[in-house]
Amino acid sequence: MTDTATDPALEVAPGEPILEIRNLSISFFTRTREIPAVMDFSATVRAGEALGLVGESGCGKSTVALGVMQDLGVNGRITGGSIKFRGEELTTMSPARLREIRGRDIAMIYQEPMASLNPALKVDRQLMEVPMIHEGISADEARARALEVVRDVRLPDPERILDAYPHQLSGGQQQRIVIAMALMSKPALLILDEPTTALDVTVEAAVIDLVRELGEKYGTSMLFISHNLGLVLETCDRIAVMYSGEAVERGRIGEVFDEMRHPYTQALFRAIPLPGADKATRPLIAIPGNFPLPDERPPGCNFGPRCDYFQKGRCDAQSIPMIEVPGDAHEARCIRTDEIDWDAPPDISDHRESPEIGEVVLKVDGLQKYYEVSRPGLLGGGEAQVVKANETLSFEAHESETLAIVGESGCGKSTLAKVLMGLETATAGGVELDGRAVGDVPIEKRDTRTVADVQMVFQNPFDTLNPSMTVGRQIIRALEIFGVGAGPRDRKKRMLELLDLVKLPREFATRMPRQLSGGQKQRVGIARAFAGGARIVVADEPVSALDVSVQAAVTDLLMEIQREQKTTLLFISHDLSIVRYLADRVMVMYLGHVVEIGAARDVFAPPYHPYTEALLSAVPVADTHVEKKHIVLEGDVPSAMNPPSGCPFQTRCRWKSRVPGDLCEREVPPMVSFAPGHQVKCHLSPEEFASMEPVITLAEN
Repeated sequence: MTDTATDPALEVAPGEPILEIRNLSISFFTRTREIPAVMDFSATVRAGEALGLVGESGCGKSTVALGVMQDLGVNGRITGGSIKFRGEELTTMSPARLREIRGRDIAMIYQEPMASLNPALKVDRQLMEVPMIHEGISADEARARALEVVRDVRLPDPERILDAYPHQLSGGQQQRIVIAMALMSKPALLILDEPTTALDVTVEAAVIDLVRELGEKYGTSMLFISHNLGLVLETCDRIAVMYSGEAVERGRIGEVFDEMRHPYTQALFRAIPLPGADKATRPLIAIPGNFPLPDERPPGCNFGPRCDYFQKGRCDAQSIPMIEVPGDAHEARCIRTDEIDWDAPPDISDHRESPEIGEVVLKVDGLQKYYEVSRPGLLGGGEAQVVKANETLSFEAHESETLAIVGESGCGKSTLAKVLMGLETATAGGVELDGRAVGDVPIEKRDTRTVADVQMVFQNPFDTLNPSMTVGRQIIRALEIFGVGAGPRDRKKRMLELLDLVKLPREFATRMPRQLSGGQKQRVGIARAFAGGARIVVADEPVSALDVSVQAAVTDLLMEIQREQKTTLLFISHDLSIVRYLADRVMVMYLGHVVEIGAARDVFAPPYHPYTEALLSAVPVADTHVEKKHIVLEGDVPSAMNPPSGCPFQTRCRWKSRVPGDLCEREVPPMVSFAPGHQVKCHLSPEEFASMEPVITLAEN
């Protein structure tokens, strides 16, 4: 059989198509019906090129990728169209030929790295089997190549990594191993399906930088699937926007970003926080309505029911084809592209002003939270070690204020939230809520008013609702616990008012959680959190699991409730884009310490703490007019069980060499004050702080 990796006849010249998808239709079949998931989809990936595939959950992005891999399962079937790889038709290819190509010429990186790693095998075995199976090379050659690729993905101590099991690696390291595995046979096409969703923003930046660099080194073409438009801008050459199983716009990155010609593309950009977006003057705009189910698509334009430019009798009269618009192979599935004023500003006439920030509600003074863990000894019961999760945290939060708490995994954000909620008690220091000391009071000993006053909205709406209770019953249960209402009738009335508050129809009271979308479930979680008239709501990554359009709606909902009820919002996040838009003040945490705190406008402008500077550089920005300094943090956050001496950030700091002597290694820095309320924990001199340049700037036209 011909070897496509070495046969010159099958090599693809730069700029020529390596993957051609034409009029692809994919359906999934149940016992009773056919469900069309992808319809008439076309796209081309040229040699050495990266194509971004974007859209909301359920639009068909991953189905297209699985179609290319010919891995649709027993219920999935390609019902029309063509998929050609290097000129060969994949849809009619024999299973034996597919086995040759998959893993060697086409490789795929999935969203969750542990889904691709065998927990029972060491890393070297898993990497080595790829070229041994596909190329028949010896074990010694395969291990040498594995060592080379592990170095390429910038993992420290490659020999130790190869000898480790997957569970002994961090999430970022696991994802790098999956990337290394995909590159072991130097594939011609690499498919990446949301490869950084579960990673911290700094790790995400490093992985994306790595993917881009390795793509250039190995000449690999890429199909990059993401809902993050900023990542697509930084990674890809061309883009295809999908909605409800169809491509609705295609073109070069710059053209689609700057000269978008489909209402859905425009709506996506209006729903994400770009530089300049402001909750008071330039708010995010959620896409109205809901994503259509595959078997309930409207006639004509699929986006019609949610489109600001919809015309009855035209847009729903017939199927809408892709139409050429000015540009380099720029197309849009809209019959009104020449009629719409694409430069017209959005209508924000109904927007309300931010509430006036009031008195101090929460005061945290010198908070410490340590955990004792035992090191296993020879006969059990080894020497106890201390994990310093929170180290002398001090800050205040005011009524009607949004205080964002940002930092990487392991920095102590969630531990702080647990102490505030009473799920943990402070080791030292004080926590006061409206003047009442609560830091050393566990939740089971807190009075009902205190429990109701501090509530939480969790990251994953799918895990926070009882699947066996109706929506209404779950809210009423919270009202019972908080002692709200004189009886069942009062509580039912209040439950319906809470559904109104979170903009859910009252008939949802009788629905089960499985009948709700992710955004609707999160709204139920918010209703439950506000059921007792909470003074403080701790929102722990409340929108990170949601689509961008749903993120905008949930964010706007939180702000509207805050305006009405004067709630203090502690917004925990690693996404500095949404933080810049939403927060009044920002607190940056690193390894249990507050390293910077201040008004959002001060934290997002120099002088920065070196860690804040790196966080800002890591945030992908979906704006071609923005220039961003390139700062990639090396290494992982150190263990809180064995933190570095001196400054907690000194092991990863690019400014450390500018501090005289070994001060950074010896002493924890003091808090240095800049603007009123803006403090930075750092040893840098005033002259060095003054020399800092903005990380993000608007490019000159």
